[in-house]
Amino acid sequence: MSESLNLSVEDLADPAVSAGLEHLIGRATWFDHQPPFSDQTLVDARNGSRTLLIGLRADVVVAAAVLGQGELEFVVDPEWRGVGFGRATLEQVLASGRTGLLAWAHGDHPAARALAQSHGFAPVRTLLHLELEPLAAPEVSVPEGYQLSDARDLDPAEWVALNARVFAAHPEQGRLTEEDLAARRAEPWFDEGDFLLLRDSSGALAGYDWLKIEPGSTTGEIYVLGIAPEQAGRGLGRALLGAGLARMADRGCTAADLYVEAENRSAVALYRSLGFTDASVDVQYLQRRPAVR
Repeated sequence: MSESLNLSVEDLADPAVSAGLEHLIGRATWFDHQPPFSDQTLVDARNGSRTLLIGLRADVVVAAAVLGQGELEFVVDPEWRGVGFGRATLEQVLASGRTGLLAWAHGDHPAARALAQSHGFAPVRTLLHLELEPLAAPEVSVPEGYQLSDARDLDPAEWVALNARVFAAHPEQGRLTEEDLAARRAEPWFDEGDFLLLRDSSGALAGYDWLKIEPGSTTGEIYVLGIAPEQAGRGLGRALLGAGLARMADRGCTAADLYVEAENRSAVALYRSLGFTDASVDVQYLQRRPAVR
């Protein structure tokens, strides 16, 4: 069975559009056990640097895609899967003549994998979703000569500069701006006490462990963990990770999770040494050839 679906460009500044998209995201997140869009994708959609496409059925949002900066993320409402809306969404995007498009498959479900392959996409990047349950917070031990603080001690320009150095080779994280940081700090889940900073004896920012705990959730996310390249090999990552897990426990969390590049073997080894196990896998696909019709 295959049904047609027409997508239209919409503006998230429209309250009805925003509410419809949030409803779809909530349903998909509940069904798939993970959100269909990255935080940066939604930030870009809100500020207009990426295009939001919406598909409706009886005035209900049943599909949504966000396109921009050479990347695509899209989702179909769980109730409307299996009727061709995913294919229709992808083909309408590709009909614009775009080539070399990158597309995320969050969870890398078999249907998404088959759709990608049939349209000339090949996997180029793997993101591991790891979890720790029950949460076991190790004893916090800050290395001598370093001081732990939180976002009340944050200099946005200093953090953005360090983050860019830490993630110089990372396609998304390394290009965050002060505006992106401000947008995250305005989110309802942001808490200054959940943004841990580590400074050396000179006062320079040596690392950070940013946590994300959604209101009402008992699972805390290691949102981003970074250590200044010149500070590597001193156990700072383990120290910050331990401090972050302890903070989660203090906040009432019973589980923790995180996302990490599969090829980042040192980080993966650190997380596994603390008991993190595989939860799911996100795969990014690159369109290398025209679709097979």
